[in-house]
Amino acid sequence: MTQGPTETLKGEDWAGEMGERWLASLDQFEGMIAPIGNALLERVGYQPGERVLDLGCGGGATTLAIAEAVGPDGAALGLDIAPMLIARAQARAAAAGSNARFVCADAATATLDEAPFDRLFSRFGSMFFPEPVPAFANLKAMLKPGARIDLAVWAHPRDNHWMMEVMGVVRRHVEIPPAIPRAPGPFAFEDLTYLEEVLAGAGFCDMEVAPYAGVPPVGGPGATPLEATDFVLASMAVGQVLKQQGPQVRDAARTDLLAMFKRHYRPEEGVMLACKAWLVTART
Repeated sequence: MTQGPTETLKGEDWAGEMGERWLASLDQFEGMIAPIGNALLERVGYQPGERVLDLGCGGGATTLAIAEAVGPDGAALGLDIAPMLIARAQARAAAAGSNARFVCADAATATLDEAPFDRLFSRFGSMFFPEPVPAFANLKAMLKPGARIDLAVWAHPRDNHWMMEVMGVVRRHVEIPPAIPRAPGPFAFEDLTYLEEVLAGAGFCDMEVAPYAGVPPVGGPGATPLEATDFVLASMAVGQVLKQQGPQVRDAARTDLLAMFKRHYRPEEGVMLACKAWLVTART
């Protein structure tokens, strides 16, 4: 049963609803994308004494890792627009005795007293700006001349089976219009030509890209098909769309999601679906 057309998936309200959903499933989200963040951290190779800005730091896991790498003579500042995630990140830093610091602000317009920084890092935190060129220009103003930025962004949805398989199930029950290319959202920078245009327009140069391919666990390592289903319905935007359609549609989609996840379940590993990301470097 397919319901009539619904509105295009709304942009993420990270300071509100989306931030709350991310916080409620923080361990699952971080467990799913941790291998990609680790690959980016290995690529950047931070050194003691460097000063690093972590854009879209979320719950602070990457900022804490950066703080450990740069040591007491360096600085790691996590920046995020979601106050609830910044609060969790600050609590984590305090519990770990880390010198990582966190600021809640909109990176598109923020001015930070701690600037300028040697480096900028972002694990999936750079794709949501409504006007990306001015936003990246503002970030560039926080960096030293010659500073390096390192971003992880999702590649095309067709190469991200964790998204395509879920959307395939959901579209059996709800008509969802195709995504608008280059619109703010997880796949805004799937097109590397567009990303290079954005960075060049903001004053960055020498963009280099390394592809990352992996098989992340949906809902985190070891999640069962039932746990992965609950994670998608509670945390992803499609879950909110299904909720709006009423219990009959939501329950039918839930049944199909569970069946799909069972096909991709590996005992002791989790629900494993392929992903692809771009690991991007550029300089001021």
